[in-house]
Amino acid sequence: MTALVYGFAVAGASTARALRARGVDVIAVDDDPTDARRNQAEDLEVELLPTPTEEQLDRLVGSCDLVCPAPGVPETHAVIDAARRHGVDLASEIELAYRWEQDRAGGPRPMLAITGTDGKTTTTLLTVEMLRAGGVRTIDAGNTDTPLVDAIDLDVDAFVVECTSFRLAWTPTFRAEAAAWLNLAPDHLNWHTSMASYEAAKSRIFANQRADDTSIGLATDPVVVRHLEASPARHVTFGLDRGDYRRSTAGGRDVLTGPRGTLADVGAMRRALPHDITNALAASALVIESGLVGDDAIGTALSTFVGPRHRLEHLAEIDGVAWYNDSKATTPHAASAAIRSFRGIVLIAGGYDKGVDLSPMAAERDRVDAVIAIGHTGPALAAVFDGVDRVEVVDRLDEAVELAARITSPGQTVLLSPGCASFDHYTGFEARGDHFRALVDALRSQSLRPVAPQSDPGDRT
Repeated sequence: MTALVYGFAVAGASTARALRARGVDVIAVDDDPTDARRNQAEDLEVELLPTPTEEQLDRLVGSCDLVCPAPGVPETHAVIDAARRHGVDLASEIELAYRWEQDRAGGPRPMLAITGTDGKTTTTLLTVEMLRAGGVRTIDAGNTDTPLVDAIDLDVDAFVVECTSFRLAWTPTFRAEAAAWLNLAPDHLNWHTSMASYEAAKSRIFANQRADDTSIGLATDPVVVRHLEASPARHVTFGLDRGDYRRSTAGGRDVLTGPRGTLADVGAMRRALPHDITNALAASALVIESGLVGDDAIGTALSTFVGPRHRLEHLAEIDGVAWYNDSKATTPHAASAAIRSFRGIVLIAGGYDKGVDLSPMAAERDRVDAVIAIGHTGPALAAVFDGVDRVEVVDRLDEAVELAARITSPGQTVLLSPGCASFDHYTGFEARGDHFRALVDALRSQSLRPVAPQSDPGDRT
């Protein structure tokens, strides 16, 4: 058997390594074959080719039994068209891992899966914490630091798989015992051919489930509900104030409730913004409906869970102004959720254009006192927020932070919630968020610096 791995960054290299370990001949192609990638391919005894011509690619795909596109390879790429034309099996890394796990000695271990435009990472990590609180050895895999093809070689009891549309698009058999779809909003239209294609990829999370599996969906998202109702599995809903898992009141306090009653006090959560609550409800549904842990694990996990960096991360309070890093908000939908969490906002937003409508970010513009728009989408965002008291366009993040520091007053919140990807200036949202943190740290240091005493005018001669 021969497999073509297209793209040789983290997921691609892990896929090639896993294939080689299982005796598969691997040919790799990368459109940006750096020295580090060449060295890694050489260590794996894999031939790494640069971008082939259309004719070369056609011959290459036709000679292979399997094509494994890395997540960064869009469905518009020539390799996808060639694989479809030749009828060659297309499989993402989570699809391969699922197939191999089915053949595991001792039987396959449970998989819980999460997808959605926003909230995937936090819900994945929270699900992991709930399972661990209940004594289940687990790991977050897929769109994380650990591809699922690597995770299945670990000594764990279950997997929590963060599923992007990039990975779900090529999953003819992938299945999770419990799968949650958090929401859907326009995104990645530079990767997918259309919004319909993006939606179809997301819907794969329910497609292969069985009657005794559980499909979990957001009760207030009509697209998610439509796919939930078509799922072959049991249907479970969650939502802030409606759904099988929801927020309610008991004894005068806000609680998270499920079909069996109270799960945990909202007051026990380290942070309880609306999206924090819906993420917690989705994670609760996953661990309970899968039967992996009991209710007690939920309260234990929620009382200690600290969200990941770059997701509404409070950085500092400087001269009465709060500074928040929400660099992970790479969609207008995610930025809107952050904006709904505060008032008196000085918003820093903008970045790489993914071809989506930015107007949802301005749905609650009354919460925004000023907008500092940056990057490629800066002018477009300025137009979207027309009517806000102050709208400025700058090129770089450091300029935005400097301006925000000048124009804010005590009681306001500076919020970096870009609503766009970072690739116009950074390698990823993490690099953008780290840069923002460093800039805010420098501001805080400057604020704490003692002021040099002024000489008395009477001392001058």
